[in-house]
Amino acid sequence: MDIVGIINSIDAFVWGPPMIALLLGSHLYLTVRTGFIQRKLPTAIKLSVTKDPDAPGDISQFGALTTALSATIGTGNIVGVATAILAGGPGAVLWMWLTGVFGMATKYAETYAAVKYRVRDHKGNMLGGAMYAWRRGFEKDGRTPWWAVLGAGAFALFAAVASFGIGSAVQSSSMTGIIISNAPGIPTWGIGLAIVIMVSIVIFGGVKVISKVCEKLVPFMAIAYVWGCIMIIGINWQFVWPAICLIFECAFTPKAAFGGAVGSGLMMALQFGCARGLFSNESGLGSAPIVASAASTRNPARQALVSMTGTFWDTVIICALTGIVLVSTLIANPGILEGGQIHAGADLTSAAFGAIPYIGTPILIIGMVLFSYSTILGWSYYGNRCVVYLFGKHAVRPYQVLYVLMAFLGAIGIGDLVWTVSDITNALMAVPNIIVVLALSGLIARETKYYVWDKNLDETDETPIPILESK
Repeated sequence: MDIVGIINSIDAFVWGPPMIALLLGSHLYLTVRTGFIQRKLPTAIKLSVTKDPDAPGDISQFGALTTALSATIGTGNIVGVATAILAGGPGAVLWMWLTGVFGMATKYAETYAAVKYRVRDHKGNMLGGAMYAWRRGFEKDGRTPWWAVLGAGAFALFAAVASFGIGSAVQSSSMTGIIISNAPGIPTWGIGLAIVIMVSIVIFGGVKVISKVCEKLVPFMAIAYVWGCIMIIGINWQFVWPAICLIFECAFTPKAAFGGAVGSGLMMALQFGCARGLFSNESGLGSAPIVASAASTRNPARQALVSMTGTFWDTVIICALTGIVLVSTLIANPGILEGGQIHAGADLTSAAFGAIPYIGTPILIIGMVLFSYSTILGWSYYGNRCVVYLFGKHAVRPYQVLYVLMAFLGAIGIGDLVWTVSDITNALMAVPNIIVVLALSGLIARETKYYVWDKNLDETDETPIPILESK
């Protein structure tokens, strides 16, 4: 078996029934434990645009949300949906959507834990994430058990490694692919160099610069893409209802779709829908809580609610729209899959959007470039914080240099194999993160009842935020 076959086998193993059960089970369990926190979505959306300047933190709640969204709204929302449809059939779209609906509770819980156990460095900057939840959540008499130290280190290591794939190489590869497919004369090295320059200008400025850029970029790119999808759905209006029916039918029954070019089954739809859903919204991954920990918030519940909206916008809205666009377009243009020329998600996406006259291709190009660029920015911060945890602040600059180098390498030649590697690293990150969230779920449930359901969201948590010993 060659290296590609080995990697595919590993991916199939880590995303097998145990991982699906862990993620979906956690989503459902935390939904129940938090009292179906999804019901507070309107309040969460209102909080996301509410300033809390007197609360401790480095950036605004909206800045933390948009920075997290910059990392989650990426190629997974476009190419990832197409990849799920090719591999798992149209039914994978429904499982992606359900992963988002119930994943909101997991995003809430993991963010709550991260904000509650965040710390400060000696400059006063906030640090947080699953690694600090592991270290402080089980601390007793000033000591952390060895297994909690191991869990913290495992998460930080997997997240740092994953950032080079899901955050850097995958995004630049997708960005380059969509550009050269529509402007074949541009050399890949030139695109890679441009990406390196655009990324370096922002990420070397730190979290405040990243958040300021994302506050302006993310709302624009998301609204523009959603509006474009709505226009395409309007053009395909007579195929929209058949597309929705096909998505639901293929989610639960084995059925050939699009003239037999794409088949589906329950397990395939479930596996690829869940995998791409997590890749898209990162609920359970533990990435978004890293930047949420830097937000100015008077108590953990407020920022946890704000972070929860990220999963709603990312998967419940954007991925669902992309799925309907792709499936309705394939129904309207069955010839897209004829001839066996479509083998990858990027090919299907380009062909499907290209079938829409005038507006389809520009929407795809603009969406892919902006989504990929913003994801590179957001994930650079995640990897940065994990490297600081593992090796100290002096490792930040070498990490940033290596990060932009991976973006360049992704642009000049790393292809679809990176998607598979990213799936694997996502799973490795998710395991220690989900374990710590479930272990702390009793505390999260009790405090959620106090802050959210007993209507004490405006109360300030007076617990001192400890200063971390510098490395």
